[in-house]
Amino acid sequence: MKHLTCLATVATLMTTLATFAYAGGHANWASVPDQSGVGFGSIKKDTVGEVHHFEDVSGTVSEAGELAVSINLGSVETYIDIRNERMIEHVFQAADAKATLAGEVDMDEFNDLAVGETTLTDFEGVLSLGGLEAEIEAELLVARLTEDRVLVTTANMIMLSTADLGFDAGIDTLMQLAKLPGITRVTPVTVRMVFEK
Repeated sequence: MKHLTCLATVATLMTTLATFAYAGGHANWASVPDQSGVGFGSIKKDTVGEVHHFEDVSGTVSEAGELAVSINLGSVETYIDIRNERMIEHVFQAADAKATLAGEVDMDEFNDLAVGETTLTDFEGVLSLGGLEAEIEAELLVARLTEDRVLVTTANMIMLSTADLGFDAGIDTLMQLAKLPGITRVTPVTVRMVFEK
């Protein structure tokens, strides 16, 4: 579950970066909910891999390239109801818990990106979660779909440490409740976001 949270955080950062990259300095950009998503993976018992996601992720980018992303941690979907409930209670510690990502992007680099073109860009930001802050770095692939829409995805998987986000105690509890010998403490995260103005 910590893996899920880490993935969500990374995904949020990426989404924000994507929005900045496409903004072009003329208007605010907002994520398109039904075409955007953040996925993450976890491994239990050393051999069982599972895929999860957050259903409520949103992001905006200002004219100046200021990024603001919000992830509703209570929207975690692991495809097992009791596991969703346990993650919310023991890892995220509240149904209304949120993670936020803030950063800035140099908009000038993307102003000349034509419809149909793609580019790779590096992003750096700060993820805030439960009173803790973590620096995030990611490489993103940005594709301009139309004059008013841009697709942003992770160029490579992002690997996050649950210890950095303060989730290890919650994961220990999950292991005890599910009687598992282990849950990996590093999680791969992928992001697919569409932004429009």
